[in-house]
Amino acid sequence: MKQYTRQEVITEAKSLASMIANTEEIERFKEVEAKINENEKVQRLIKRIKTLQKSAVNLQAYEKTEALKKVETEIETIQTELDNIPVVQEFKEIQVVVNDVLQLVSGTIAREVTNHVIKDTDGDLLSGETGSKAKNKTSCGQ
Repeated sequence: MKQYTRQEVITEAKSLASMIANTEEIERFKEVEAKINENEKVQRLIKRIKTLQKSAVNLQAYEKTEALKKVETEIETIQTELDNIPVVQEFKEIQVVVNDVLQLVSGTIAREVTNHVIKDTDGDLLSGETGSKAKNKTSCGQ
């Protein structure tokens, strides 16, 4: 079996990343993100939340618990308002889809590498054991 250098693997990973970046899911993500960035109400609410979060950090540092509770409640209220905006809901949904695609690719790579290691060492795919582990079990009397 051909051996690859780390650089060759990185080059292939970049190629795979380019493929993923041009999938339907990523294209949809870019479209929805643009809508989020163009939506004045969404941007205003996000800016307000960020300001309140900074304030909350300061209040927490100075142990101003009552004021902190009030700010946290206001953040929750604004966050709920933000979450109820259709384009924000759509954005969150597409984020989940994109994350699922990335997790699927990552999991597939990990699983296939493991399977190759098992096969290359004459291991058992069903048990998930490499050949050296199986040989060690029998030689140790287990």
